[in-house]
Amino acid sequence: MPVLTKTYFSISLILGFIILQNSLSGGLKFNGSEHAINQRTSYDVFGDHEVAFLDHFSIEFNLSLSPVTEIGYILRIKNRENDRIFNLFYDGQGDHLIFKFNEEGKSNLIVANLDRDELFNRQWFDVKISFDLSGDSITLSINDKTFSTENLTLDENYGPVVLFGKSDHIIDVPSFAIKNLSVSGKDTFRFPLLENEGNIVHDSNGTPYGQVDNPDWLKNYAYHWKHETSFKSKAIAGANFNPKRKEIYYYNEDSVWTYNVRSGQKQIRLFEEKNPVELILGTNFIDTLKNKLYTYEVYYETPYNGATVASLNLDTYQWSEESYGQLPTQLHHHGSYIDPTNSTYNIFGGFGNMKYSKGFFSFDLNQKTWNKKEKFTGDVISPRYFSSVGYQAENNSLYILGGMGNESGEQSVGRKYYYDLYQVELSANKVTKLWEIPWENDNVVPVRGMVLVNDSSLYTLCYPEHFSESSLRLYRFSLKDGSYEILGDSIPIRSDKITTNANLYFDKGLNKLYALVQEFEDDISSDLKVYSLAFPAITKGELSNFPENKSSNTFLITLLAGAGLVGLGLFLYKKLKSKSPVIDSSPTEAEVFTRIPKIEHKTRPNSVQLFGNFTVRDSKNRDITYMFSTQLKQVFCLILQYSISEDGISSQHLSHLLWPDRPADKVKNSRGVTINNLRKTLSELEGIELVHEKGHYKFILHEAAYCDYVRCLQILTSHELAQNRDEFAHIVSQGKFLYLSDDPLFDSFKEEAETKLEPVLILEIEKSFAAESYQTTISLAQTLFNIDPLHETALAYQIKAMQKLKMNEESTIAFRTFAIEYRRVTGKEFQCTYASLSIDR
Repeated sequence: MPVLTKTYFSISLILGFIILQNSLSGGLKFNGSEHAINQRTSYDVFGDHEVAFLDHFSIEFNLSLSPVTEIGYILRIKNRENDRIFNLFYDGQGDHLIFKFNEEGKSNLIVANLDRDELFNRQWFDVKISFDLSGDSITLSINDKTFSTENLTLDENYGPVVLFGKSDHIIDVPSFAIKNLSVSGKDTFRFPLLENEGNIVHDSNGTPYGQVDNPDWLKNYAYHWKHETSFKSKAIAGANFNPKRKEIYYYNEDSVWTYNVRSGQKQIRLFEEKNPVELILGTNFIDTLKNKLYTYEVYYETPYNGATVASLNLDTYQWSEESYGQLPTQLHHHGSYIDPTNSTYNIFGGFGNMKYSKGFFSFDLNQKTWNKKEKFTGDVISPRYFSSVGYQAENNSLYILGGMGNESGEQSVGRKYYYDLYQVELSANKVTKLWEIPWENDNVVPVRGMVLVNDSSLYTLCYPEHFSESSLRLYRFSLKDGSYEILGDSIPIRSDKITTNANLYFDKGLNKLYALVQEFEDDISSDLKVYSLAFPAITKGELSNFPENKSSNTFLITLLAGAGLVGLGLFLYKKLKSKSPVIDSSPTEAEVFTRIPKIEHKTRPNSVQLFGNFTVRDSKNRDITYMFSTQLKQVFCLILQYSISEDGISSQHLSHLLWPDRPADKVKNSRGVTINNLRKTLSELEGIELVHEKGHYKFILHEAAYCDYVRCLQILTSHELAQNRDEFAHIVSQGKFLYLSDDPLFDSFKEEAETKLEPVLILEIEKSFAAESYQTTISLAQTLFNIDPLHETALAYQIKAMQKLKMNEESTIAFRTFAIEYRRVTGKEFQCTYASLSIDR
């Protein structure tokens, strides 16, 4: 039980909306044009509620942009009394970010040309649209820059209908997110967007107001760790995060992979000259001032005369030898930090040669030598390893959290888990023990790095390293007294090897935590998994709760003040279960177009989704994709692939694909462990049976289980595709087959699927257009683009289908996007014209 209750009530206290808004991560993320049309997000702010403003009103929100899709409409503002519509259009494809405020269907009113780097380096920036109804002008403010237009002849009494994302026939939506939304005039309507599920949006008083289709609630990103990407190296490798460049590096002796957490782009670079350090553990650090990555090894058991420290210039990717010095012993799982005030890299503790260490060693980046720090006053830190270390520049202090070891430093004495915190004042070389807390749960150790965001709390990941299949959890500890909370859900980690490690980083600009989990199978080859979590992170209770109405909050706050309570309580919310308002589907005067039929997308239990992101949902319809490590995902897909095309995959072939260079005895053990883990994970589902017959592994899917790819093949082979065309289109339009699964092991499965789909898609696009199922034509064309982004037949039918639905503006954007991609890939201009592809040709 956490000791947080020392200074707070044991029950959570309900506070007002403003405090809540500042403490929890809310917001709404919009699925853009990278998704199928029926999966794009649409948000009607007021829904069935009619509001009106006299003389003036404004719409304010925080906006976050994504480089995934950089063109489309952010919002539209209708007047309920007439057919006049304004919209905000965003184009981020060039060197600058362009926002256009338009009177829809008539003219462009405002063009805001903004600095790309300035906005993209910020997670959020302010947007405000002000209507001066009596002065007949509109002002657009973006990130403290103001643009305006006048002489518009606006109605002094305005009943706005505010629509974000996809609406009506407007389907081109960029990738973006909003939070802290308010619409204000004489009255103010605030929408904190603190929901984590459902389609109903509540105002700050907890009253249900608007409705959103296909929501992606940002609150979930503050609780659920998101798997960003994975890497694999057959040679010893190291990993780190560069917050200045927002890049993750995973390097070995001859190459480095980079992953940009902002853009999602991955690259691999081969070194012109190999890493001069023979890697044993792959320990490293980054000097952001010099833009260098340093790799180092503190000790070699066998004679070694090469470099022990080398730096990689992150501009040129050239290596430089820095030092040949070694320390007296190996120091597994030492803590470390870089001190920019005196250009030193410092390490503490560690384990080697059957001993635990309590020593401080410093590497001088200028002198390029290792030195031992010995003159410390104050409290004594017992020898240990698996400690978490962090540096705080404000007071030039080092913090050391927990770990395990013993007072003697001898491994033979046995080990003790520590739950304490020390502060090392570097200016005075003084050590102070800040606290030690009792621990009643399973023993855990922290990861090497900690995050110090302010002067009151530290964050680190902890896990029980003594289990093979373990889980990392995020802890927030008070610097003052050690009280703690567990935030977010868990991250799986397999901790059999002492070289396995994890680390935690914080990007202040993006307000995100990043976890790097490096798992070693044989002390040589390793997998690196990258996870992200929005900051500030929240507890499980905060995820699902929602604020009560404001009057209740005010009453309780007054009561608390009268009682003289000190500090802020924890948040307790009551989730409002309101019936969804009925949306009027009849066209307004402004909607003189063919309405696109809406296809509801519902998640289903016991399901595996291969189109789009690999997703698995258990028998209770919970997303358990995180339980599939890279290797489990590989094994699952290989067995499924061969279960479909053949009678399963043989044990030998599976072993050869997954562990081509390992000895037979070790392969058999690894295969057995992996298969057992897969069976254990699949036990969360019903209807999926993994069997081993005649030396082959295969899946048997019973009626209770669903796999979108298996169902897709059933439709293709049933010779009843015409009757199931909409279902087929819905399945394949979820996204590219095994999207983001870029391991070479998946290539044959992808190629096999795309080979089966491409000829069918071409034929069905033509048939759906002939049958006047234009929305299906558009969905199938987009699916064909996932296989061949430059497929001209898909473009022709997509444009004609859009024109049939009177989506003329969208069709021109589609043509322009295709032409840009064509030029980027081929280096040539696209020869066809928009007119040549039109239905009036």
